[in-house]
Amino acid sequence: MRDQRAVALSLAAVVVALLCGLVLVAAIGVPIADAVSAFAEGAWGSPYALAASINRSLVFALVGLGFVLANRANLTNVGGEGQIAVGAIAATAVCLHGGVVDLPAGLGFVLPMLAACVVGGLWGAIVGMLKIQVGTNEVISSLMLSFIGVWMLYGSVQSVSLLRQPMTTSSTLPESLDIPDTTKLPLLTGDAAMPMHVGLPLALVLALLAAVLLHRTVFGLRLRAVGLNPLAARKAGIAIAPSIVGVFFAAGALGGLAGSMMLQGEQYSLKAGFSSGYGFDGLVVGLLARGSVTGVIAGAMLFGFIRSGGINMEMVANVPNSLVLVIQGVIVVALAGSARWIDGSKGGTR
Repeated sequence: MRDQRAVALSLAAVVVALLCGLVLVAAIGVPIADAVSAFAEGAWGSPYALAASINRSLVFALVGLGFVLANRANLTNVGGEGQIAVGAIAATAVCLHGGVVDLPAGLGFVLPMLAACVVGGLWGAIVGMLKIQVGTNEVISSLMLSFIGVWMLYGSVQSVSLLRQPMTTSSTLPESLDIPDTTKLPLLTGDAAMPMHVGLPLALVLALLAAVLLHRTVFGLRLRAVGLNPLAARKAGIAIAPSIVGVFFAAGALGGLAGSMMLQGEQYSLKAGFSSGYGFDGLVVGLLARGSVTGVIAGAMLFGFIRSGGINMEMVANVPNSLVLVIQGVIVVALAGSARWIDGSKGGTR
């Protein structure tokens, strides 16, 4: 009964938020029919649009899963943007300079993904180490590391001694070379008209593993104990430091994997602005999921389709992208506001 109520109230909150968005669209003088048509066309109006929306959702889901893992231990990972950036840097370096082009049996695209996971995991583990060693608040450290990671990406595509493509003319763009075809993620359909890649089944498997890890393993129980009462957990013999570092490594690895999926499954080259705020959208997905892996998947799909539809609304119906961000914010506020009713709270403030 409670789960049905939660689903119903969440759907109602999304509908109300979208209606508010339509009012805002009308307020700026754009015909609602044109805006809705452009949104639908960009989100699911063609096989290509549908695949692009799902591919974007995968990135949000991976970052959201990392947030949920850390949140199990009452920790907050807001470093998805930086983890995406360093993962993409690592994947690009391996794709272009790692000698993986001629490797057999799909290793050409697997090894860059593994490199992204390792580098993203190490980037996340820094947050855990800082918290353990000097007591740094993980929100601050993961956020600051995000800015560092993004600027590292920017620097790497500005320097020809790093990842920038050779400068043949003064108009050569500050970005990397396109990655080789053998390092790109295989398409599930085999048809470029619907470029849904193998990241989809991989993300679903990782979501299932995350759910099992959180609810069916000793590690998940230890994380919950650490989150509820670190002192009691320590007295019970639970190693606090490895648990914290481990969960941040896992969250960072998922963020790094998201970066490699963006590179190898969609963009195919590294450029300034590569992450496009995906890490922060994934953070919102994790927040709205409220600890539920199923909630992460649902939130990621919602934001993925909104992102795709919003891009097309801007191009076709001249709806400013900033208005799309406002609509996303209204959805977040509506869902957050519905949490009180979902939880069945009574009475006034406590």
